[in-house]
Amino acid sequence: MTSSPEESPESVVRHATDNGVAWITLDRPAAMNAITPDQRERLISLLDDASADPAVGAVVITATGKGFCAGADLRGGARTGAGGDERVAGDVARLIRRGAQRLIAAVLDCEKPVIAAVNGTAAGLGAHLAFACDLVIAAESARFIEVFVRRGLVPDGGGAYLLPRLIGPQRAKELLFFGDSLSAAEAERIGLVNRVVPDGELAKTAREWAERLAAGPTRAIALTKQLVNGSLEADRPAAFAAEAAAQEINMTTADAQEGVRAFAERRTPEYRGR
Repeated sequence: MTSSPEESPESVVRHATDNGVAWITLDRPAAMNAITPDQRERLISLLDDASADPAVGAVVITATGKGFCAGADLRGGARTGAGGDERVAGDVARLIRRGAQRLIAAVLDCEKPVIAAVNGTAAGLGAHLAFACDLVIAAESARFIEVFVRRGLVPDGGGAYLLPRLIGPQRAKELLFFGDSLSAAEAERIGLVNRVVPDGELAKTAREWAERLAAGPTRAIALTKQLVNGSLEADRPAAFAAEAAAQEINMTTADAQEGVRAFAERRTPEYRGR
């Protein structure tokens, strides 16, 4: 399914950069911000642009209305093969690889820290979009739902990859097997959310966190993100080797040299993201 002319990707995935922070806002409140393929591609492109833009130090993904993201927009109905005929073996796997998995990978691989400011319900792929972010701030009214089992589906968008790493396999199975709605407070309690705030303070808190990150040593944070994410797949020797290599790379940056000088001179460092 594609967006209608009245719903161009630019109009329903809004983007602005302010004080070093790239704000990406899903803006299809009538559809609970369910993501169409065109919107997905714009999200991926914006995250890629943020990685390469030295003026961007952090990214915030948020939404308008009562929903953060209801998942993938399924109103297009059952999918058929590339030529419009019956689906052939491998079609679904290709669809997932090229679609939901690419979106989640774009968040995980973004070289800038990504904050999810979850304003409302995050279901299915929408929940995984939030969980893939480096930090998650949720409004008190937000809810998280692993909706796949309710529709007789297997989770996609990296759900079975992300959840066990965030909360352990047994809690992950509980959420994935039952598909129960999880309140923001409960999500915080089990470790899926960093902070829960009153609805009216969500944007303010997200801005404070993002601007603090944007003012930091961008390359050091990028390398730290890479180390933490990679450690989940690596044994100790590989993780230690990656850490040493990251230190070697980071010490060539201007920000690292500024940080060391500022420490020696007993002043606050002035980082420039280089």
